[in-house]
Amino acid sequence: MVFTYTHHTLLHGRRHSYSGKRAEMKIKPVNLTPLFTYFLQHRLIMARTESSWIVLLFAFITTIRDETMANANLSQVSPLREKCQNVYNSNNFYAGPNKKVETLLHEIKKELKEIQKDISHLKGNRTSVEVFRNCAELYKAGKRVSGVYTIDPDNSGAFEVFCDQKTAGGGWTVFQKRLDGSVDFYRGWNDYKRGFGNLNGEFWLGLDKIHRLTKERCRLHVDLEDINGNTAYAEYDFFGVASERSKYRLSLGSYSGTAGDSFSYHRGSAFSTKERDNDQNGSTNCATRCQGAWWYKACLNSNLNGLYLHGPHSTSWEGVNWDKWKGASYSAKRAEMKIKPLN
Repeated sequence: MVFTYTHHTLLHGRRHSYSGKRAEMKIKPVNLTPLFTYFLQHRLIMARTESSWIVLLFAFITTIRDETMANANLSQVSPLREKCQNVYNSNNFYAGPNKKVETLLHEIKKELKEIQKDISHLKGNRTSVEVFRNCAELYKAGKRVSGVYTIDPDNSGAFEVFCDQKTAGGGWTVFQKRLDGSVDFYRGWNDYKRGFGNLNGEFWLGLDKIHRLTKERCRLHVDLEDINGNTAYAEYDFFGVASERSKYRLSLGSYSGTAGDSFSYHRGSAFSTKERDNDQNGSTNCATRCQGAWWYKACLNSNLNGLYLHGPHSTSWEGVNWDKWKGASYSAKRAEMKIKPLN
């Protein structure tokens, strides 16, 4: 912290000016008693008169109070600066004898103790903001509107997600969405690790976050829509993604739904991108062959992170494909992947 004082007063009929004197301390106001001792031992030697001692002390106390308040973000702390000001005034500051210094020091020590007590009390009574682990908990807590929320699935740091609170009973945390081709999904490993896009539009949440979410046993729901508005879904009673050390390997349970099972083929596969070939095809990188990033095996039955080709296309396996639904040459208009805890 840094504080500066400039003091003008009349002593014994003469005007004394102490301008330009500057005291700087770069300390963290955590334990005020040692700070006070340090101040007395190392800063009061700069003062030349009783008055400048007191001015410097008062500036120090005011600075401690203001910066501690700012750091703690405690808007309810009582007006302690006014308390110090009262001490400053009641001791006939400028005209008092030297014994007033001792009295003022005693009063300042008392005020420091009050500051500590007030801050400790308010810290203990601050209302913490509840952060939920997933969208299912938000749904149970009455958050029934689909949209962007903040969650922390494993107490490792909060992040924002899009919650689908309407589909199949609500409580789904969406980790992938394709709907208009506005976001490029043909990306590298680091982008798929961290995530990209817009949570209110097209996005990939990020493999690290998906891994954190699936530390708790989850099921998977996949929504598909064609260019004519026809919809289908696939659901799997278990879905998990391992850590980066395990190349985000896919775990998958049993299928149910109307879209056909085009994901079970990929069970046990590592994730691959255009520059990180982890598939089981010895002759080609399936990610570059299929213009996407996925849990490719050798190579695929689905490719929901492929190119957004919007309906039928002349090539095979390069679009947002789900083979058992529309085949390898039909790219979905909309695709969403979302998870929900089993419990």
